[in-house]
Amino acid sequence: MPNDYQLVQLANGEKTLFSAGYGEKMHPGLGPQAEAELLYVRQLKICERLQNHPGEFVIWDIGLGAAANAIAVLRATRDISGQLRLVSFDNTRAPLEFALKNSAALGYLGGYENQIAELLQERRVTFENAKLSVKWDFQLGDFPAWLATEPVGRASPRAGFIGSPAARADACPTGVVPPPHAILFDAFSPAKNPAMWTLPVFENLFLALDPAQPCALTTYSRSTLLRTTLLLAGFFVGVGHATGLKEETTIAANTLALIAEPLNLRWLERALRSDSAEPLREPVYRRAPLATATAEKLRRHPQFCKVSEKAVD
Repeated sequence: MPNDYQLVQLANGEKTLFSAGYGEKMHPGLGPQAEAELLYVRQLKICERLQNHPGEFVIWDIGLGAAANAIAVLRATRDISGQLRLVSFDNTRAPLEFALKNSAALGYLGGYENQIAELLQERRVTFENAKLSVKWDFQLGDFPAWLATEPVGRASPRAGFIGSPAARADACPTGVVPPPHAILFDAFSPAKNPAMWTLPVFENLFLALDPAQPCALTTYSRSTLLRTTLLLAGFFVGVGHATGLKEETTIAANTLALIAEPLNLRWLERALRSDSAEPLREPVYRRAPLATATAEKLRRHPQFCKVSEKAVD
């Protein structure tokens, strides 16, 4: 959409992007750099995990947007010797193109403008980020459709992209998308972008993980609807750290060991009483209490057999 993205200034003086199409700001609390560092880099313990990881450490950056989360990862890990594979997903390049044109005003892109320009042009860039070797891919297209159709971790005849022939010609020819060790989930909100927050999306995301490979996901939402969706998709789910305007965020993982403060039975009882807890099964936003069958599935989730009453709710 023409002129969809605009620069706006937050209360703390930081600048960020506003999308007129979605009616939402990106990183509206602390601003792009600080919020991305707190929510994703620190909460996922990217640096600690990368330092102790042999071989390639894979991060899925879902909702590339203006690349604030990806750049926060690159800045935090540049002095770590290792290999990083960053796979970014978005259905548009527009916010990243806008951010690159306004790099000086935004500030956080400084020093990575050349890499971003190449990523936009080639959909892939390989470079040395101080001590860290980086491969950065840009998967441009419909993420829910890609996730539902494409194999992960092996070669794909469609080069890791779903769409029309013309759209596929514009996509990144990565061929193979390896399963992640960490996921930055930063789509626009469920109310404005429900297609990215449905139960089928998170079920397919969980199936894309390697069961033998620990993986954690963080996102800014703390809604009961989201947390219920993640649990029913197969994840363990916990309370995430405060950041910006959010008193809590959400962390999920395929192993309870990666979650410091798992949701407990007190949270479950509140979810059972909530008027907005039933997962979205179609890409249409609505509020609804848990259906009887859904509530029973939630009660049987292994997390609530393993988490003690001493866990933080």
